[in-house]
Amino acid sequence: MVQPKRFRNYPREESDIVIYETAREVAVKVLNRVERTDSYLDKLLDFELKNAELSRLDKSFLTELVNGTIRWKMRIDYVISQFYRGDYSKLDINIKNAIRIAMYQIMFLERVPQSAAVNEAVEFVKKLRGQFLANLVNAILRTSIRKLDTIEYPSIEDDPIRSLSIVHSFPTWLVRRFVDRFGVYETEQLLVALNERPRLSIRVNPGKISAEELSRQFEEKGLNVSRGHFIQNFLYVDGLSRIGELESFRAGQFAVQDESAGLVSILLDPKPGERVLDMCSAPGGKTTHILELTRGEADVTAVEKYENRAKLVQEAVERMGYNHAKIVVADAAKFSDAVQYDKILIDAPCTGFGVVRKKPDSKWKREPEDIALLHAIQTEIIENAGKLLKPGGVLVYSTCTVEPEENQEVVQNFLRRHPECTLESAEAFVDHSFVSKEGFIETFPHRHDMDGSFAARIRKSK
Repeated sequence: MVQPKRFRNYPREESDIVIYETAREVAVKVLNRVERTDSYLDKLLDFELKNAELSRLDKSFLTELVNGTIRWKMRIDYVISQFYRGDYSKLDINIKNAIRIAMYQIMFLERVPQSAAVNEAVEFVKKLRGQFLANLVNAILRTSIRKLDTIEYPSIEDDPIRSLSIVHSFPTWLVRRFVDRFGVYETEQLLVALNERPRLSIRVNPGKISAEELSRQFEEKGLNVSRGHFIQNFLYVDGLSRIGELESFRAGQFAVQDESAGLVSILLDPKPGERVLDMCSAPGGKTTHILELTRGEADVTAVEKYENRAKLVQEAVERMGYNHAKIVVADAAKFSDAVQYDKILIDAPCTGFGVVRKKPDSKWKREPEDIALLHAIQTEIIENAGKLLKPGGVLVYSTCTVEPEENQEVVQNFLRRHPECTLESAEAFVDHSFVSKEGFIETFPHRHDMDGSFAARIRKSK
């Protein structure tokens, strides 16, 4: 074990001028901000990718380092703790994240030389805090390389919750919830799937290009393309990067969207001429899908609470070639209108545990009490939607989480309060493999190879 000497009063980042230059150093900067603020990883990473003076290859490396280190943070910290007997939590945040990033490379990136991972972490700490701490970091990392195969993880037989939590790097409270629902074996399958690097799924805009033609264009660039598992105009494209700079994207030939999200608009089944309300519309994927399904001939109103996110919806609508959707900045729980709607879609704010593959920080950002808080918000939104829905109209409630309190319970409570509303089975609209015995859409990464999601179709009597 590496025995740290006592040291005191090392200055914190706030009092220093820290220069982050290499991909690994910028990764430290991003992880620091994820840990210290409420900001989400994707926003912080997007900012650095746009502004950091890094090559295209280094930006890809930065993305891998940040996502991977956050994805495997608990397991990485467990391994580090085997070789450092000090209070690891009290280490300077720059040093702690520099060690984590190096350890991620050592443990998970076979093509990165371990010596490079160690040397750059050591040089960064030396630049920042001097030789003593650089020596400490060097000792921790080099000891871990020698002894990595000797690490003993908690036994799944003796303590399945702790074992699954550490080995698969998920909060203990969340693992316990999953085990209570799915059992130990299926929970492990779910965690493995949630830790996979996500494939890029796109929805082709048939008004501008066919899926076959867009596939051909990507394949000519050497990219691997496969068709969607269940929805015809969805493609999976491996290796596609810098999407915002692609002419095909700017021209509105496709949108980035998971197939699970596409199922929701299909369940809504919007028709030309109908008044359609998208109550929580940012960033616009479902709004544009509704317009696409109705060939731009539905009267669509998209509501978004925050102005900056409403602009994303407007940009998405215009980019995809539609110019008559009405974008409204308003709280979905309080939005009112003089007329009622034929179809209403609620893509409710939620814990997001179904999209952990794409947003690995979400599992660390949430706390158990968030589920109840979000349930209350979701209830307010669906109640308001019921008022805005005309008799005979259809309401679809959806989330990108797998938690019953945010899904089934919200819908079932709404139906109990509103006997004029009934649940319609999703089986008439989507593949039966997605449909639960109650008639809800439920997708899971380990079962369907797509994001986890939920959707329910509700009709109001005439």
